[in-house]
Amino acid sequence: MIDRERAAAAARRFFDEHRAGERFTGLPEDLRPRDIDEAHAIQDRLQAFNEEHGLGPLAGWKVALTTPVMQRLAGIDHPCAGGIHEAYVYRSPVTLRAADYVRIGIEAEIAVRLSADLAGGGHTRDSVAAAVAAVAPSIEIVDDRACDYDALDGLALVADNSFNFGVVLGPETTKWRDLDLPAVRGRLVINDDVVGEGDGEAVMGGHPFEAVAWLANALAARGRKLRAGDIVMTGSIVATKWPAEGDGIVVAIDSLGEARLDLT
Repeated sequence: MIDRERAAAAARRFFDEHRAGERFTGLPEDLRPRDIDEAHAIQDRLQAFNEEHGLGPLAGWKVALTTPVMQRLAGIDHPCAGGIHEAYVYRSPVTLRAADYVRIGIEAEIAVRLSADLAGGGHTRDSVAAAVAAVAPSIEIVDDRACDYDALDGLALVADNSFNFGVVLGPETTKWRDLDLPAVRGRLVINDDVVGEGDGEAVMGGHPFEAVAWLANALAARGRKLRAGDIVMTGSIVATKWPAEGDGIVVAIDSLGEARLDLT
């Protein structure tokens, strides 16, 4: 059984650490989630704290750890999700301060905007396609708060909202049915240097919509759901990069366009 008071205390600890800009060190044993359900309970409460203190309601979700390599790094054997608050949704181009993060990371992703709710379970790549209004090139902003990956607790990562600190959305494409999304090629560029490349098939299950289906089913198991208008970040097509103050970052995806973030 989930101890709600314990979950709230853990969420408050993360919330206070975020506001103070403190390094991620996980949770003490008396607050550490014992299983994925407790990790989700902490995440839910952290999202509530964030909403109550100015970040606004969730505008969407991210899917993370979509590859076995990243799952092994985090010490869990499945993908995970994190909420994206309204205040953290940016439209390209945008300029942000590197000093506002402990250690900012960036990922190149295909984002999806939904036109209908996805409630209940049993969703598949094909069934969620009917609810996809548009896709867009995007940058996910993460802040791992300089965590030690050798000692990373995957359950604590989930509890800490899967490290999401925002998204930068490029132009939306509503005619995505004309595209072979697994085959589209994307590039992550920092200061005009290509630092990573990948295809849409790099996303979980070989297609960005597999991530959407997984998320819809995972949220249903938590008593939550994807809603019309939600943004879904489907997972990075390249390895996470760690930019610095003064860097200009572009994610360019063939047939979709570009998203740009400049750090001052």
